[in-house]
Amino acid sequence: MRLSEISGKEIIDYQKGERLGILGQTDLVIDESTGQIQAFIIPTMKWFGFGKKDKEVKVYWHQIKKIGTDMIIIDMGEFQ
Repeated sequence: MRLSEISGKEIIDYQKGERLGILGQTDLVIDESTGQIQAFIIPTMKWFGFGKKDKEVKVYWHQIKKIGTDMIIIDMGEFQ
C-alpha cells in the first residue's frame, strides 16, 4: 500500500472510541536503514484545531489493527 492511499483516513482508537486525527496531518518515523514506517506522530490540538499544539501522540505500526476504506483502527491501550 502506498502512503497516498492511506492519506486522509481518520485514525481511531477502538478501545476509547476516540478520533486521534487524520493521516496526512501526521509526521512519520521511518527506519533509515530499512525505509519502513515505524510510527505516526499525530499532533493533538485545542479548540477544535484552531489553537496551539497541546501534545503529540505516537502510534506505532504494530498498534494498527485494521486499515479500512475510510479509517485506520488502532489499539493504543494494548501497548501503553
